[in-house]
Amino acid sequence: MGNGDIRVRGLAARAGGWSARHRWAAVGIWVLFVVLAMGLGSAAGRVDVEDSDQLGGETHTAAKIIEDAGIDEPASETVLVQAADGGVKATDPEFRAAVTAVIRAVQSTGRVTDVTSPYDTGTVSRDGRSALVQFDMRGDADTAGERVEPVLKAVEGVQKDHQDLRIAEIGGASMMKTFDDAFGDDFQKAELSAVPVALGILLIAFGALVAALLPVLLAITAIMATMGLMGVVSHVMPMSDTANSVMLLVGLAVGVDYCLFYLRREREERAAGRDARTALRIAAATSGRAIVVSGVTVCVAMAGMLFTGLAEFEAMGLASLMVVAVAMVGSVTVLPALLSLLGERVEKGRLPFLRRRRVRHAGGGSRFWSAVLDRVLARPVLSVLVATGALLAVAAPAVGMKTQNLTLDQEFGDSLPIVQTYDRVNEAFPGGSEPAEVVVKADDINAPEVKSALADFRERAIASGASRGPVEIKLHDAQDVALVYVPLVGGSDQDRAGASLEKLRDEVRPATLGKVDGLQAPITGQVAGSKDFNDQLVGSVLPVLAFVVVFAFLLMLLSFRSLTIAITSIVLNLLSVGAAYGILVAVFQHGWGASLVGAEGVGAIITWLPLFLFVILFGLSMDYHVFVVSRVREARLRGRTTPDAIRHGVVTTAGVVTSAAVIMVAVFAIFGTLSMQSMKQMGVGLAAAVLIDATIIRGVLLPAVMALLGERNWYLPKWLHKLPDLTHDESPEAATREARGSRGAPDSWDSPDSRDSRDDEGERVGV
Repeated sequence: MGNGDIRVRGLAARAGGWSARHRWAAVGIWVLFVVLAMGLGSAAGRVDVEDSDQLGGETHTAAKIIEDAGIDEPASETVLVQAADGGVKATDPEFRAAVTAVIRAVQSTGRVTDVTSPYDTGTVSRDGRSALVQFDMRGDADTAGERVEPVLKAVEGVQKDHQDLRIAEIGGASMMKTFDDAFGDDFQKAELSAVPVALGILLIAFGALVAALLPVLLAITAIMATMGLMGVVSHVMPMSDTANSVMLLVGLAVGVDYCLFYLRREREERAAGRDARTALRIAAATSGRAIVVSGVTVCVAMAGMLFTGLAEFEAMGLASLMVVAVAMVGSVTVLPALLSLLGERVEKGRLPFLRRRRVRHAGGGSRFWSAVLDRVLARPVLSVLVATGALLAVAAPAVGMKTQNLTLDQEFGDSLPIVQTYDRVNEAFPGGSEPAEVVVKADDINAPEVKSALADFRERAIASGASRGPVEIKLHDAQDVALVYVPLVGGSDQDRAGASLEKLRDEVRPATLGKVDGLQAPITGQVAGSKDFNDQLVGSVLPVLAFVVVFAFLLMLLSFRSLTIAITSIVLNLLSVGAAYGILVAVFQHGWGASLVGAEGVGAIITWLPLFLFVILFGLSMDYHVFVVSRVREARLRGRTTPDAIRHGVVTTAGVVTSAAVIMVAVFAIFGTLSMQSMKQMGVGLAAAVLIDATIIRGVLLPAVMALLGERNWYLPKWLHKLPDLTHDESPEAATREARGSRGAPDSWDSPDSRDSRDDEGERVGV
């Protein structure tokens, strides 16, 4: 560890210096970049991920066969006709009349085709109390939800005329419309409310309207630019609505955080007696560097999603990576220019009470965290044991984590009538609402051996116990493709339905369709898709984990020139992620305290969430870690002892870390209020992890571990000294001297009055 040597300025300091000297040029370039990115994106249009690219395994093969054959599968709908009590049977005249009325009603709308009677297809339940009228929607399946309303109203009319029966519709189109009506505004409300929530917290943190607006404006412009870039990039790697939502979430989080880090440091230096220009120069050399290190690390973490082999994850990873990179560049370029232009006007729109409170605490750091640190540093061993034990206890439930794609009732509960219909269909016809689909491709679909194999498959599917039937076969002669629909025993019970799927794939198919040379018969469907997705995701966990951890370790090693700091960074981040997993499993899988967050235990975690959370949290937690450790290292470079540097680094960053954490928790918690269980899981998981990371990890465990390690914090083996030096440290004293030396220069930082920064330079810092 050095003792305060002045090194050449790093990238962030040089960028900040140029921007402050060419203020209007920097702002103009940023605005031009945002406008150009949006214009190019609008002109190019966005290419979305195709269904056939969503998954791997048999599900992908099946989708590819259907796509290559040019078969447009329509949106299928089902009307359940069911006796409300045990008194009426499907053979009774009243029941038959209701079925006939349903068929006539849906046909009269002109929106449907291929209407089938349960008496022709055999879709009558074993107890004779339920029957299914099935049909397809005309037109494109993707937009069927926009055309299904007349059909739904027609079915409702039949229900009014037959009060003794339950008559209700369910299917892809009706579910699409119902969910759009009930939850369509959920995401929009969450995204729109996130900005005022962040702004309100920033107002409290800064006590001034202009200062609070800067982070929000930076985040919004970074998001706008990235949306345009997504359109351009999508022609190489397709994007999706999900990727767009994740990008908005990540962009708001890091955009606000980075600007917050920079702006708070600039205000700290001015509170310490320096003028605005010197304060800005110091912020560029210190917080600017921390932003670059953090941004690159977060980008690396997001890039981990590119190794999953799943198109949706790849889209989310690339979109998140782009918005982090754009926000990082904006923070170290246009932000210094804006601060230089505003000068003292950044304090405009002051909130008097908050301003007075901030001034009273300036120079003293956070009283709360000072008190916590007194106890932590007095007993570091006890603090490490208690904090680690608590985190491991919280993480313990994660050992029994079960992942699966949530079924309709798990995702939405029983709040909607269509969910109750879904449950009734599955109870009367196990697997009927979500059958397995066998996509059979042959050289000649009408060849005798193919027809024989299809018939054998239908018989054995039922005889094996995998299905109770009826097994429906649809032939597409022109494409030599057959689609076989097999209701799985188990229905909405994913474990039992999964066992039925295995029977079809491992026993029934090899003994029938598998005996025909050159025939393909991948099995897809909701249950199959969930299994294939799980299998592929599990297979990608180790590569993603290794990539993120190894590259994050290397970046921390090169950025801080300390093997110890790199190792502790990884370990602490893994503890934070583990605790988040434990909370997820406890609340959403086991239902412990689920009512406190308006949720319920659904017995599983949505399949995509654990890996998504790992990548996002590992990246975002680096924000706090890099910022705190950079401040500790800076104090150590100025000659403070390690214990004093730890205290100084944690206390002086406590305000900004707390503000950043509160914003992230509030924004993520908004998603926890949405109606869908998967969104609740994501919101609660992210919010809990950030809260743990900003308090127990950064406020207790990190300082306690660093206190125990002492000078070993800065250990770097001699054989690693040849590694590239990416530290580019520059102390506040160097920044101040450079500013003095440039007095009178026409194209430089404004020089401070020597009286503002002569005494105790770099030591008096207030939050």
